[in-house]
Amino acid sequence: MKTKALRLYGVDDLRLEEIELPAPGADELLVKIVSDSICMSSYKAAKQGSAHKRVPNDIAENPIIIGHEFCGEIIEAGKNVAHKYPAGRKFTLQPAMKGTYDAAGYSFKYLGGNAQYGIIPKCYLDQNCVLLYEGDGFFHGSLTEPLSCVIGAVHANYHTRQGEYVHDMGIKEGGNMAVLAGCGPMGLALIDYIIHCDRKPKLLVVTDINQERLTGAEAMLTCAEAAKNGVNLVYLNTQTPDAMDKMMEITAGHGFDDAFVFAPVAKLIEQADALLAYDGCLNFFAGPEDTAFSASLNFYNVHYNATHIVGTSGGNTADMAEALEMAVAGKLNPAFLVSHIGGLDAAAQTTKDLPKLPGFKKLIYNEISMPLTAIADFAEKGKTDALLKMLAEICERHNGLWSVEAEDYLLKHAPKL
Repeated sequence: MKTKALRLYGVDDLRLEEIELPAPGADELLVKIVSDSICMSSYKAAKQGSAHKRVPNDIAENPIIIGHEFCGEIIEAGKNVAHKYPAGRKFTLQPAMKGTYDAAGYSFKYLGGNAQYGIIPKCYLDQNCVLLYEGDGFFHGSLTEPLSCVIGAVHANYHTRQGEYVHDMGIKEGGNMAVLAGCGPMGLALIDYIIHCDRKPKLLVVTDINQERLTGAEAMLTCAEAAKNGVNLVYLNTQTPDAMDKMMEITAGHGFDDAFVFAPVAKLIEQADALLAYDGCLNFFAGPEDTAFSASLNFYNVHYNATHIVGTSGGNTADMAEALEMAVAGKLNPAFLVSHIGGLDAAAQTTKDLPKLPGFKKLIYNEISMPLTAIADFAEKGKTDALLKMLAEICERHNGLWSVEAEDYLLKHAPKL
């Protein structure tokens, strides 16, 4: 069958094309991909081409389909797997497999989020990376992949026991936690998770140097909601000379047991390092483009104060299952991450421009044609566009957020690609 797909041929060479898909093999799935949220990692793949660790060297001759935060429906399952993956079921995919850099959205000719249909190969089924999705709509499923990344980061932190060679995995329960540059989409996802998960700090300080971002974050993830769940949440603008002193004051001089850095800025890493308490864990979450990126660390504290550093590049399948379970149960609300909506014909330019675009997650629907449009602009543009007028009214009913109701309306009424 034929599908429209956005394929990567080289650095900044993204082409929306119609291609022929093979029939699924006995251990493969043919899937319809409804939604994909565009990740900064896709931008990096487009900027680096084959220099990216996950992208093959021969994409000029064998282009790959880009996009890895997707959700859809199983159309056909091969005879060996049909009992486990029934046609008609919604699914999402953990793109990062164990033991390989190969991943959907980076490495495969027939599988990526920016396509209307795809073939999920046997390697994903062997590792149980295809997760059946029980929730309403599709965009929640797309956003569980970024949610799983922050869940994995939290699980990757560790603490030690003095005199023992044991690592206790996870953030310090009841401890002090900081999220530096934490008001972007992934930072917001982390805050949401920390407020509502089972293992919480007593103090969570979220910093940014942009007051508008801080105010927006606090409006979505309120200090009152955090307090209701046992977390003292503080938003702090660190664009002041005494910012470090203020952060230490908030902890009564103890420092932070867990510090997460959400921007690839050397100064931020060095600040986080200086804020660590005894046995403090610094999690460098932000993936840099520069392969020589580095920062200074205090090795006196490594030796005498047991400070340490970790980093993750995505979550695992268990993290994604946890994200799905919490989203379906209403404990996480991925809707506040979505700021823009577009069709597959907007995906290429959106991917290339991603760092320059305002707002949070850009959500692409593959079967429709639609320019990338901010939800905040629906009402104004709706004065001359009937589709956007109705979407604005629906979003208004949902506190200005994207919703299953809005998704259903879009898929029924937007022009098909």
